[in-house]
Amino acid sequence: MKALVYHGPGKRNWEEKSKPILSNPSDAILRISKTTICGTDLHILKGDVPGVIDGLILGHEGIGVIEEVGSRVSNFKVGDKVLISCITSCGICDACKKGMYSHCETGGWILGHLINGTQAEYVRIPHADTSLYHIPNGLDEETLVMLSDILPTGFECGVLNGQIKPGDTVAIIGAGPIGLATLLTAQFYSPAEIIMVDTDENRLYVAKTFGATRLISNNAIEEIMKLTNGKGVDVAIEAVGLPATFDICQSIIGAGGRIANVGVHGKSVELHLEKLWSKNITITTRLVDTVSIPMLLKTVQLGKLSPEKLITHKFPLNEIMKAYDIFENAANEKALKVILTN
Repeated sequence: MKALVYHGPGKRNWEEKSKPILSNPSDAILRISKTTICGTDLHILKGDVPGVIDGLILGHEGIGVIEEVGSRVSNFKVGDKVLISCITSCGICDACKKGMYSHCETGGWILGHLINGTQAEYVRIPHADTSLYHIPNGLDEETLVMLSDILPTGFECGVLNGQIKPGDTVAIIGAGPIGLATLLTAQFYSPAEIIMVDTDENRLYVAKTFGATRLISNNAIEEIMKLTNGKGVDVAIEAVGLPATFDICQSIIGAGGRIANVGVHGKSVELHLEKLWSKNITITTRLVDTVSIPMLLKTVQLGKLSPEKLITHKFPLNEIMKAYDIFENAANEKALKVILTN
């Protein structure tokens, strides 16, 4: 089979790899029908995720058709179309029983990180019964790819951790795909203001169409403090993964506020406790658990959420190298999420 393979920082190649086989009775083998590229894949290619080894197939999102199941798989059968969770969960370890699937003792974020991932013609999914979801009839596959990772990540790590409440003033730092997914799901809780911060004017324009109430491209700290009469925001969501964007969150958070970090950080950030210690703030971090996928599926099914808005480019899977070039040059290409079809 063909797959997108990591060969060290800055090196990727579309090449021949062995088709996966069942390793455990709880495994399923899927033929990928739709997948996508995540900002985390770019962090891997920058060398920010050292656990990824040379020769690994990247990718942790997608839709597939089951081709083979292990003897212990009971919820799925050959021929089922399924949504792949970016997080693999056994469902029975201590972490899984707490709903913290990202820290599953035999799973967690392993696809495209510690084991071969979904940017390939076929993929092996461990713990299939608790790591896959049946696709409801009538739902668009491209739309549902957004539920593998990006929508649960924005919702769980940003909206839920930020404890957004009706009437809150929220600032989302970064209007990339994750920031926009956070913007879409933040509106479940009716905040009074959603301020989007980014240097990319096109992404800010998209954010406006998605429901942002204020757009800021320059002098973010000064502009936000002016907007809030010097009080700062109730919730600041970091959706980039850079020291500079985390610094903005620290500078704009108001007394009693919450900073929710969503971005993947490859470099150390400076924590300004000398300014924050007395402000009664909460800082949260989280790796997505995907516990919200069933709820998000229902909201899409009922027309309450439209993740397809995030899709800007489409390619056949065998043009994934070109798709990466586009995604890596997102600002100039006006790219958000790309869909790859096998």
